[in-house]
Amino acid sequence: MRNPNPYEPYPVRIDDITVETEDKSLKTFKFVFLNPEHEEMFAYKSGQFAELSIPGQGEIPIGIASSPTEKGFVKFTVFKTGKVTSYLHSMQVGDIMGLRGPLGNWYPWEILEGKNILIIGGGFAFTTLRSSIKMMLDNREKFGKIDVVYGARSPGMLLYMDDLREWEAQGKINMHITVDRTDDPNWKYHQGFVPAITEKVAPPADDDTYAIVCGPPVMIKFTQPVLDKLGYKHDHIIMSLENRMKCGIGMCGRCNIGKELVCKDGPVFTLDQLNQMPKEY
Repeated sequence: MRNPNPYEPYPVRIDDITVETEDKSLKTFKFVFLNPEHEEMFAYKSGQFAELSIPGQGEIPIGIASSPTEKGFVKFTVFKTGKVTSYLHSMQVGDIMGLRGPLGNWYPWEILEGKNILIIGGGFAFTTLRSSIKMMLDNREKFGKIDVVYGARSPGMLLYMDDLREWEAQGKINMHITVDRTDDPNWKYHQGFVPAITEKVAPPADDDTYAIVCGPPVMIKFTQPVLDKLGYKHDHIIMSLENRMKCGIGMCGRCNIGKELVCKDGPVFTLDQLNQMPKEY
C-alpha cells in the first residue's frame, strides 16, 4: 500500500547522524518512521529518491542511500549547499521532520539479475550506488561479477569508508577506489580521475555486462567515451539524472529535458534513451 496523497510527507525522526567528509559538508541521516505502517508504505527500490521535508524551510530531493534489504530505517546523505540542506545539517538526533516518496523509477533489476555489473560513481552521487551495492551484496547469488569504480577529490572526501572497507574485506565484489590526487604516502588505492581508472579496470563489454553510471556531469561526460571505447552498447549503459530532480512528481515542470519529465519518467535512463533527448543533462 502506498500513500494515496503524493504531497503528504511521512513524519520521521532523526535516529543517527554521521559526518562523512573531512570538510563536514556531507552528512548521512538515518531516519526512523514514527508510524511503523509508514515504513511498509515507503517500499522502495535501489535507484529511487525521496523528498526530505522540513516545515517552514522547504523540501529537497535526495537519492536514497540505504538498501531495501536494510530494515527499520532509511538513510540519506545530504550535501550542505543551500537553505534547506543547511538547516538540516543544524538539526540533531531526535528531531522530527518529513519524508515524501519514494519517487522516480529505479535501476532495472529485473534485467540486471544474472548479469555482470560495472558500477561507476563519483563524489556525492555515490548515494544511490551505495544502496545498489548493498542490495546486490545481500542478494549476491542473483548477480554475476560485480566491479565498482568509485572516486572522490581526495581521501577525506570519500563517502561510507566503513562500508568500503567491509566490501573490500568480504571479497564478494571488486572494489576500485580512486582519488584525484593525494600526498598520503600510505595511500594504497588508485590515484587518478574516474574515467581513466575505468578504462584500466573495467570488465570486457558483452551482452551479459551492464554499466551503471552516477556522478557529477563532468564525470559522466568523460566516462561515456571510455565506455564507447570499451565496446559497451548504449542500451547496456544505465545513468541516473537525479541532479535534475525537483518536485518529484512531474508537476512543477522544472525537471524537463525535451518532452521528458525526469521526476516522472526517470531519473534512471539508458544511454540509448538519452541519445534521443536534447543534450541538456
